[in-house]
Amino acid sequence: MSEDLMNNVKEAVSKVNDPHMGVSIVEMGIVQDITIDGTTAKIVIKPTNPGCMSVARMAADAKAQALSVDGIENAEITVEGHAMADSINEMINKKPAN
Repeated sequence: MSEDLMNNVKEAVSKVNDPHMGVSIVEMGIVQDITIDGTTAKIVIKPTNPGCMSVARMAADAKAQALSVDGIENAEITVEGHAMADSINEMINKKPAN
């Protein structure tokens, strides 16, 4: 089941394009890893440029696409290899206030 879920998440995240290249972030290798933990998709993103201005947008779009998959209730995005990775990770994974 989780392998099917992982493939579904990968397919959904493949819809996100690098805005500069117009190519899927999965195809470009920007998505380094996708794992499934229960109903949580964990996605690791590493931009091709450590100063990429679009990585936050790509991370947010990847999270939205992962959350659109049936069976996924949460998505955790980890940006690695970027000058602002810590700030981006905190922003992207912030829990909404109740």
